[in-house]
Amino acid sequence: MAAEARFVNDTLVLGGVLDRAAASQLWQQLAAHAGSVARIDLQATTRLDSAGLALLSHLAGPGLELLGHPAGLDELIAAYRLSPQLGFSPPHSPVV
Repeated sequence: MAAEARFVNDTLVLGGVLDRAAASQLWQQLAAHAGSVARIDLQATTRLDSAGLALLSHLAGPGLELLGHPAGLDELIAAYRLSPQLGFSPPHSPVV
C-alpha cells in the first residue's frame, strides 16, 4: 500500500507504509508544514523505517501529539533517543 497524507482539521493523517520511498515522495508534498505540525495520526500507518521517522521529526512542531504506534516506531524512538514529541532527549547523566 502506497503511503498517503492528508490534513483533517489540524491533524496530519498518514496511512500505509512510511518507508524511504514514501518519505521521499511525501517530503516535497509536506515541506510547507515543516516544524509546525501539532498532531500526527499514524493509526492507518502499518510500519515505518528511519526515513519515515526522519520525515515525522522534520514535520513535528512543539508539543507534537502522535496518535497510533505503527511497527518500528517505538524501537526507532528508543534507538535515536528521541522524546515522545520526536525531539532529541538529553543523554542520561551517570549517577555519582
